[in-house]
Amino acid sequence: MITQGDVINILTEAITTVVLCAAPMLLVAMVVGLIVSIFQATTQINEQTLAFVPKIVAVMLSLLLFGGFIFSTIGGFVTRLFESINRIIMS
Repeated sequence: MITQGDVINILTEAITTVVLCAAPMLLVAMVVGLIVSIFQATTQINEQTLAFVPKIVAVMLSLLLFGGFIFSTIGGFVTRLFESINRIIMS
């Protein structure tokens, strides 16, 4: 029988996993956006593609760099989720 505590534990772990997986790309996008904004403010160039393209490239590069970490984090979560489902069904 599944309890309310089991559901809360699964949801807490799911939210933690999502935050851990998204954080590297979001931080890189934020830093690149800040650098581009400072550059635009100092040069007074207000081109939208200047803000968009470097962020996309940086996020893709960070995805390549942190991809192993992301996949191992998601894999660990899925493994623990299936083990908890097995435990809940057997009890």
